[in-house]
Amino acid sequence: MNKIGEVIFEKSVYVNNYLSMKIIEIKRTRFYQVLRSDRGDVPGWVLVVLMTTGLVTAIWTIAAPRLTTILKNSLDAMNGIR
Repeated sequence: MNKIGEVIFEKSVYVNNYLSMKIIEIKRTRFYQVLRSDRGDVPGWVLVVLMTTGLVTAIWTIAAPRLTTILKNSLDAMNGIR
């Protein structure tokens, strides 16, 4: 191995060791441990999904006739271009 290759190898080992130590330090912090212990709030997510579905359904029910009219007018206008 030439001199440049050896220097690059030594520096990469140094950087690898440094980053490994930093990752270990971060994993020991309280903030990281709190993030790792969060398992999620399944009932909360279910409620959010159901409420979103309800809102979309309500808005779609109200807006569907108008959206249908807009789409029909647009397609009719496109047919008139020919």
